[in-house]
Amino acid sequence: MRIDKYLKLTRLIKRRTVANEACDAGRISVNGKVVKASYDVKTGDEITIGFGNRSVCVRVLDIKETVRKEEAESLFEYI
Repeated sequence: MRIDKYLKLTRLIKRRTVANEACDAGRISVNGKVVKASYDVKTGDEITIGFGNRSVCVRVLDIKETVRKEEAESLFEYI
């Protein structure tokens, strides 16, 4: 699954276009490397998202094509 879609699906970023723009701006990194929106997310990846002056780090636990809002947080864990 593409990283921009994963970030939207897990509700770490509200809209896919915003996730895509964050990737283009270099604010999304996986395992320490800045990635493009087309990066293929794998289980175990560590994603760092830069929000202004703070950053959020999460580890990918599972990947699903569709998920309900209540179950979205089960796909990742905060580091």
